Formats: sequence, C-alpha cells, structure tokens
Amino acid sequence: MNPKEVSVTSMRSGQSGVVTGIAGGHEVSRRLQAMGVKTGKPITKVSGMFFWGPVTVRVGHTQLSIGHGMASKIMVEVAE
Repeated sequence: MNPKEVSVTSMRSGQSGVVTGIAGGHEVSRRLQAMGVKTGKPITKVSGMFFWGPVTVRVGHTQLSIGHGMASKIMVEVAE
C-alpha cells in the first residue's frame, strides 16, 4: 500500500484525493460504482462520525452518506 493511500475512514474532514481502488468483494464494488465511486474519480470526505457512524463524501457534484464498513473499503490517494 502506498503511504499516501488510505481508506476514506482515515481521511480528515475536508481532505480530498483520488479513488485508487475498492478493497471489497464484487457486491461492494458494484454498489459503490452504481453510486459513482469509481477508480480514478476525485473524492472529498465531507464528514464522518467518531467511531462507527456513517461517512459523508462528495464525488463530483454528488454527496453521499456511506456506512462506515463500506467507506473503509474505498482506497484513496490523498492530495498533500
């Protein structure tokens, strides 16, 4: 794993990056792609709950709220 590559749950609110992959199975990957979360797309973490709550992200002009488990599978190369 690239040192700048983290999961969405590890990002700070307001931090942006580019989706590098989805570390889940076929079903998780399919659901995220249907929501517009795809490899190569820019993504910004809007907010997240402290422990296991939902994570809100912005992909393009769309804002999504994703469960913590699913968000932890989205791998992002963060912008420095």
